[in-house]
Amino acid sequence: MKFSAIEIAKILNGEIEGDSSVDIDSLDKIEESTKGSITFLGNKKYIPWVYRTKASIIIVNKNFEPTKDINATLIRVEDSYMAFVKLLHKFDTGSVSSFGIKDSAIISETAKIEENVSVGNYSSIGENVNVGKNVIILNNVNICNNVSIGSNTIIHPGAVIYKDCEIGENCILHSNVVIGSDGFGFAPDSSGKFQKVPQIGNVIIKDNVEIGASTTIDRATLGSTIINSGVKLDNLVQIGHNVVIGENTVMAAQCGIAGSTKIGKNCQIGGHVGMVGHITIGDNVKINGKACVFKSVKDGSIIKGSPAFEEKAFNKSYVHFKNLDKYVKDIENLKKKK
Repeated sequence: MKFSAIEIAKILNGEIEGDSSVDIDSLDKIEESTKGSITFLGNKKYIPWVYRTKASIIIVNKNFEPTKDINATLIRVEDSYMAFVKLLHKFDTGSVSSFGIKDSAIISETAKIEENVSVGNYSSIGENVNVGKNVIILNNVNICNNVSIGSNTIIHPGAVIYKDCEIGENCILHSNVVIGSDGFGFAPDSSGKFQKVPQIGNVIIKDNVEIGASTTIDRATLGSTIINSGVKLDNLVQIGHNVVIGENTVMAAQCGIAGSTKIGKNCQIGGHVGMVGHITIGDNVKINGKACVFKSVKDGSIIKGSPAFEEKAFNKSYVHFKNLDKYVKDIENLKKKK
């Protein structure tokens, strides 16, 4: 796929600076680019590469001011990163497309399948399932009874959706996702043995949600575990029963959220974060990777550490922690002087 600088500038609503006749046929990282490729400057630490990259075109922000001559053609835009993302969509040839219903698919007679639905080899669709228009269900997917799936959703191989769960429109479920398995509910009896607490709720996933490979979302004990619109979950995330995640919150890999915790809108949660159950995380909260959250968090907070607390306080405390060995030696020396 080949584009000229003029075509790219039109796609990105950008301004050309340099040779407008140059063509590109690939996208590359700025430090690995070759002639005939396009790259972007999205982080200040890569500015030195602007002057030595072999890329033919570089996408930069409008306010970028070079300090030396640049061999490449520049295309100036409002947001170079988002402009590059737009180009990635143009070059993406691996998108899943409609393929119809395979002969080996097993579909209940009571299932309602809308137009232009694709179902892959050895996938099964249970009783009273509703599948919206343009849904793509790839190979070896198991959809249990009474599930609903909104239009334009894509479900990748090996995913399992348990009974009574609801999936919205324009969602993407990656391979081996499990939606609606039992919540971790056990109660000790008088003899100390743990008895299973039935989990009779479901999972509701709203529109425009993307769920990474091997992520699991437990059904509620009662009511619903709810993943609201625009949420993006990375691979290997565990969401416990009755958790609610607010709109447009993102969560990186290997997070674990215990039951009945409520997470607000527009939160950013780093990898390997753990949260205890029955707490509330406010809107617009940022949680650094590997944090352990043991109590509720106010709107707009930035926290880190284990146990997690306010980032600025953590950073000040960490200075002292690094010097702890010195402090201990100083105390021992003072004791010797007595």
